[in-house]
Amino acid sequence: MADSPPLETPQPRVPSTEEYARVQESEEFGELRRSYRSFAFPLTIAFITWYLLYVLLSNYAGGFMGAKVLGNINVALLLGVLQFVSTFLIAWWYARTAAAKLDPKAEAIKSRMEGGA
Repeated sequence: MADSPPLETPQPRVPSTEEYARVQESEEFGELRRSYRSFAFPLTIAFITWYLLYVLLSNYAGGFMGAKVLGNINVALLLGVLQFVSTFLIAWWYARTAAAKLDPKAEAIKSRMEGGA
């Protein structure tokens, strides 16, 4: 039984520095960057603000954070759990938005660059 040659996968073409610069200056790349920034920056600021609010309340509003909500569950525990919930929701929302809006634009740019078009 003869060994068959390994299957070779075609390697993508490596764009030149000038091609990268041209794409970076293009309207299409600018739109991709604006789409990303308009989603990621406000969400990041909102989450950091929410997190810092939790930390500040924990440090300076002990009475409020210790208030019972239901049984032995107090405001601090509730807000702490909501930190985790909001983290997972943001990750899910970002993944969904990226898959629907950002990834197709980025993939189109990448395939043109690697294909040489």
